[in-house]
Formats: sequence, structure tokens, C-alpha cells
Amino acid sequence: MESPLSDKLTNEIFAILENKFLFGDLPKCLSKHLSSPPGKVRILSIDAGDGILAANTLLHLQSILRRKSGNPTAHIADFFDVATGAGTGGVLAALLFTRGKEGAPLFTADESLKFILDNRRKLNHSGVFRRGSKGALKRVFGDLTLRDTVKAVLIPCYDLRTGAAFVFSRADAFEMEGSCDFRVAGVCGATVADRAVEVKSTDGSRKIAAVGGGVGMSNPTAAAITHVLNNKQEFPLCTGVQDLLVISLAGNHGDSASSFAKIAADGAADMVDQAVSMAFGESRRSNYVRIQGNAVGEINKRSCEMVRIAEEMLGEKNVESVLFKGKKLVEYTNMEKLEMFGGEVIKEQERRNNSILPPVLLKNSTNSPSRRRSSSATTLSTLSS
Repeated sequence: MESPLSDKLTNEIFAILENKFLFGDLPKCLSKHLSSPPGKVRILSIDAGDGILAANTLLHLQSILRRKSGNPTAHIADFFDVATGAGTGGVLAALLFTRGKEGAPLFTADESLKFILDNRRKLNHSGVFRRGSKGALKRVFGDLTLRDTVKAVLIPCYDLRTGAAFVFSRADAFEMEGSCDFRVAGVCGATVADRAVEVKSTDGSRKIAAVGGGVGMSNPTAAAITHVLNNKQEFPLCTGVQDLLVISLAGNHGDSASSFAKIAADGAADMVDQAVSMAFGESRRSNYVRIQGNAVGEINKRSCEMVRIAEEMLGEKNVESVLFKGKKLVEYTNMEKLEMFGGEVIKEQERRNNSILPPVLLKNSTNSPSRRRSSSATTLSTLSS
């Protein structure tokens, strides 16, 4: 059964096509909508790492978006269409984009930061949960699955069985039912695992021998962009990077500036950043923002020290990666870039409020107990906010 929103959208599209076929010209009200830009898909990407830097940045971004939107209780998920995260970044994405009992996301940004700080002892120096974290994740997510996320979610791990990265995807969970639907607690356990863990799909037909997502995809931004550009069912109007708004949050890897793990993870993340920046070209100044520090320092510090370091990082000059030329400082600080990006997100929100053609179409689960056993138990809804 289709939702009223889906019926409304279908009727409006057929009205457009009928007018075009019968009369050749479109009514002025429709021409106005069709001649305007299709809107931008908003992507949040969070690197693997200790999680504190990203969580603190998200707290400030939430504050900016609440202030600019005039909604003091808004969630991060209200302003993004896609969330991706590796390692602890994947846990943050899950906390912020998994649906709670009342329909709203489980956690706000400030609650997510508290969760990361409270569970620091379960983190090793690469931002990977040690054994014993399974209980903490299970208590938060229970039996919720990828189909219980409020927006498109992508969380990677490395599958030792295939010797390649594997991305847990909300879209696949809906498209292929139980064989690609996984419990969120298991997904988080996979993306932060410091040794191989077995993760099974909800129907038991697929098994992943997973280690942390930071191993093969420490910066998942490119994976999210590729997903959007090639997923015409959910993002039918997105034709290129000019139709995207992307914010990428860097992580902090290792406890030494010279550690091999840090060099490898930072190098891989920087290569992705450079390639994405090149793809956006001049539009990267407004459509693509990377928030990262110059020299973050050790993560083997007390929580209060790490929060202080995270605050200082936001006051530093923003760093841009230039392909084959390393990094350069720009004129704005990370906080100023965050403020400007928040403004672009609110502009897109306002544009959607005045458009009949939403740039995002996501399947949503019904509340029926049988929703995981039948594709007829899903509804297609338009997400224009």
C-alpha cells in the first residue's frame, strides 16, 4: 500500500506529463518548478578514528542547524539524506540515523558525544572497539536492523572471506530483504572490530568475516558519492557532483604522529579527500567541505583533554588537500567553514519546501511485524525535508 505522499507525487508527475503531451506547453506553475535546479543530495561522511573529534564537530553542526532553522529540537538526521561512517564514525552514523521508539533518531549529537566519551576504555588507539563492547552496542540498538534507519546509511567493514571491503547498506537491506539486512549492533561491531568477527544477515543466509572498516576504507566519502550517483531509484534527479552537498569529518588515528597505523590511515583518507576535491572542482568551496585538524596530537589522554583539543581544532584554519601538492591552509577556520556549510544545508531545506519534485525517494518500513518477510510491507515515501 502506497503512502499519501507517494500518491501525491505520482499524481503530480502524471499531471505534468499529460499537460506536456496534450498541449505541448506546461502551466507556468509547473514550468517554474521544472526550470529550477533539481536540488542537492546532502551527505554526511565520518572517518574512522577515535570518534571524539567528529562527535564534537557534529555537536557544533547540530547547534548551527538548530539556530538557522529555528527548530531547537532538530536532529542531525533531519538535514541529511545519506550518512556514512567507518570505524567509530560508523557507530556515530548509526547512533544519529537509527530510528528510536517514537520515530525520531535514537541519539542527538550531544548524546552521541557522551556515548563515545563514556565508552573510551573500550576503544584502542586506532579507534577500534576492543572485545567487551558488544554488550554496549546491543544495549543501545537492541534488535534494530538497517531497515530501521531513518535515511540512507552506508557503513563499511573489511570481509576476510572475500578479501575486499564490504559496505552495509540500507538500500540493499530493502532491495534484497533478509539476505542483506543486518542488525545495527552487529554492523557497528563489524566496522570497529580489532579482530575477525562473524556477522550474519537477519535470515542467516549471508555471513561476513569482518574486521574494522578503517582497514580498507578509513574515509568512506567516495563510497557514499558513488552510491548516490548510481542509485537512480532513491536519487533520481542527481546527475553529478554539482547536485551534492557533502561534509566529510576527519578522524584521529593512532597515538603517535609517526606510528605506522596513523600514517597508513591518514594517507588513505587524504587520497580520497584529494580525489573528491578534484571531482568537485570550483564547486568544492560550497558543495564539499572537509573538517580536519593540522596536528591533533595523542588520543591517549583524558576525555576532558580530548574535548579541549577538539575545540581547538575547530578554531584552526581549515585545511584543503590538493592532488599531488599536499595540503594548504585556507582563509577560513574549521568553525567558519562549518557555519557556511550549515547555511547551504538550510538553503537546500528551504528550496525543498517550495518544490514539488523531491531529489530523494527512500523506502520506509511500516510498523507491521511482518515487514521483514514481505516486500509488500514497505511504503515509498518522499523525503524532502
